[in-house]
Amino acid sequence: MPHQQHQAILDIATHCAYECEHCSDACLGDMPDCAKVCRDCAQMCWTTASFISRASRFIPQIVNACIAVCEACAEECEKYPDNPHCQKCAEACRQAVDQYRKVSNLAGVA
Repeated sequence: MPHQQHQAILDIATHCAYECEHCSDACLGDMPDCAKVCRDCAQMCWTTASFISRASRFIPQIVNACIAVCEACAEECEKYPDNPHCQKCAEACRQAVDQYRKVSNLAGVA
């Protein structure tokens, strides 16, 4: 995968991580389950961005794991339609999943 193609996926990964971090902080006291899954999702997206930035041969495996965590996070956040931060997080997770699926079948991304 050429460097230019990495940038779009890196942008999605970091945006998702950012929104998850924000949601986790906002939900910490009142909605601990949401805060926990958001924190996990943020960590997975940061990790995914790291693997993508160095064109790791393990990108497909990491992305597949991140898809599962992002989907769980989106499902949790969608339980709280009255919380704008949860809705932004869910949207970022869904966008990330769409992009991650595009690379999940690639082997030996270079």
